Amino acid sequence: MKLSNPVDELKGVGSVLAKKYDVIGVNTVDDLINFYPRRYDDYSKVESIKQIKPGHVTIQAKIKQARGRYVRRGLHITEAVASDQSASVRLVWFNQPYRAKAIKLDANYYISGDFELSRQRLAIMNPSMELVSAFPVNTARIVPIYRETKGLRSFQVRKLIRQIAPIIKSLPETLPSWLITSQKLISRAEAIIAIHFPGDQQMLDEARRRLGFEEVFELTLAALLNKMELTGEHALNIKFDLNLAKDFIKHLPFQLTDNQRQVIWQIYQDIGRDQPMNRLVEGDVGSGKTVVATMAAVMAIKQDFQVAFMAPTELLARQHAETIQQLLKPLGLADRVGLLVGSLKPNQKTKIQQDIKAGRTQFIVGTHALTSQKVDIHRLGLIIIDEQHRFGVEQRKKLQAKAGHMPHILSLTATPIPRSLALTLYGELDISVISTKPAGRQPIITKLYSPNSRPQLYQTIKQELDSGRQVFVVCPIITESTSLAVESAEHLYQQLSTGPFKSYRLGLLHGKLKNDLKDKVMSQFSAGQIDMLVTTTVIEVGVDVPNASVMLIENAERFGLAQIHQLRGRVGRSHQQGYCYLMLGDSQSPSRRLKAIEQSNDGFKLAELDLEIRGPGAIYGTIQHGVLDLRVAKLTDVKLISAARSAAQMFIDKGENLVKYKHLSARILSLRAVTSLN
Repeated sequence: MKLSNPVDELKGVGSVLAKKYDVIGVNTVDDLINFYPRRYDDYSKVESIKQIKPGHVTIQAKIKQARGRYVRRGLHITEAVASDQSASVRLVWFNQPYRAKAIKLDANYYISGDFELSRQRLAIMNPSMELVSAFPVNTARIVPIYRETKGLRSFQVRKLIRQIAPIIKSLPETLPSWLITSQKLISRAEAIIAIHFPGDQQMLDEARRRLGFEEVFELTLAALLNKMELTGEHALNIKFDLNLAKDFIKHLPFQLTDNQRQVIWQIYQDIGRDQPMNRLVEGDVGSGKTVVATMAAVMAIKQDFQVAFMAPTELLARQHAETIQQLLKPLGLADRVGLLVGSLKPNQKTKIQQDIKAGRTQFIVGTHALTSQKVDIHRLGLIIIDEQHRFGVEQRKKLQAKAGHMPHILSLTATPIPRSLALTLYGELDISVISTKPAGRQPIITKLYSPNSRPQLYQTIKQELDSGRQVFVVCPIITESTSLAVESAEHLYQQLSTGPFKSYRLGLLHGKLKNDLKDKVMSQFSAGQIDMLVTTTVIEVGVDVPNASVMLIENAERFGLAQIHQLRGRVGRSHQQGYCYLMLGDSQSPSRRLKAIEQSNDGFKLAELDLEIRGPGAIYGTIQHGVLDLRVAKLTDVKLISAARSAAQMFIDKGENLVKYKHLSARILSLRAVTSLN
């Protein structure tokens, strides 16, 4: 049996069951080996019947009697009595008519299940049973629980993996021997056996450490190799002009923070070298990343280079273009800025494409339309990518290819990313953080509300509206759902516009609207023609309406902390106080997460908490598929991440030949293709 063999070649797997395995992503023996449990039930403690208490239990006993019967049409019950030297206990199974005949009376069994009330009597419900003489898979051990699908249960997966245990034990090693020794790791074969069938908690911990270490090691090594490849490239250096920088700063309507000055100086040093810059600027909402990016772009423009600024949405691209034109106006460079988005009319597109090719337009702001074959940016010296995780690798590469050489790359993100996550995701990038906000920007006041307090909250919101301010109302879904008991944007818009806020001007915005209608609604809101905008998270990134002072988030418990923090950054963007009201879905006490965001305006601390409680998906749910495929490693395990990163660097420093390690080489090749920014 080879790893590449299909699962239907294993004993007991026919074509029907093979289709069930296909649903959970298991098609080959190798897929099955790497189909790790999602959790574990600990049945390893074998107790006497007299000792057991309600909950998970395991006993060793003999079955004295067993019988099955239909109590009504479609419901079959099997009951048995298990006994040891201390006492007896009732066993109950539902709809398993084969049970009674399969039980060997007076044979020693391990019996594991939930000891709970049934018809006012305690019993072990739907227990797993295995002969003591057999290798226990479902009882008397830490039992792995796998993802299931209709017609495929966890015990079936366990049984099939048990069948291929000899193959797992003979798996080749994937890491260098020096690395395994220095990190005191168990072998890959031992780790995979233990992840599926842990002998005890210590063995499970060892398996998790080995497999988690390997995941982070692979991801980091791929990133470091990408970085090395970029180091070998040659870029057009953009010289620093002190007078130009001073002139730009002098005309700003605000003072730069020390953080902004520090980050822009790092960028100036990068772009002044022959080696291409590959820097990520992390900046909390409202920290002034666009100004920093524009300062870098000014240097390029003045030296006759072109700059491409790629934004994830047309709305955001238009907004960036307007902001950048205002920043460059005092320098007489506003006419060098051009906008290229999909909704432009054909003649407008042709005109901007001609201006770009001729070099008349030097600062091109746009969406993925920038990657079109008709766009010729042959003097491209700098690429700025806003929220770069929202773009596919191929889109980024297409834009870079237009230069005919390797341009400098500056990536921006408003998502606060904990350091451990940033290093794992973006090991090939240099990372800068803008953590302070511009002077005069007040912290957003955030308060939690239960549904019972809705009338009082609406009165508070009306006071802001009557003062001439504007309000965002954010809902988790667009239309009503029969399966989700949450507020939808369309329903709430109807409710508010005909009810408590009927005397105000309301607008509706969500992702299913056509682009021109979305732009129209947002433009009306920006111009003050809409008082209250009922929307979804489509406004999460970049929308800037200084007059908006209130954000109401419905069913706040359904959002991650980092996401709520980004959303509330849409208000309080002027000297006016901003408010964020979090409406709970029910009247229960708010969670620790939501209490934290009520008390803190530090996006990075909140992101750390979200990472700890909910995992990386809560922070970075839009990560490109395959980039963060960490099934075992925990990104809160800073010690493991640090060790794996050091080991990856050591692998390179030792001059190891990746080709020697077939499995590792294949994984690295795959990860480099997914994560590469060059």
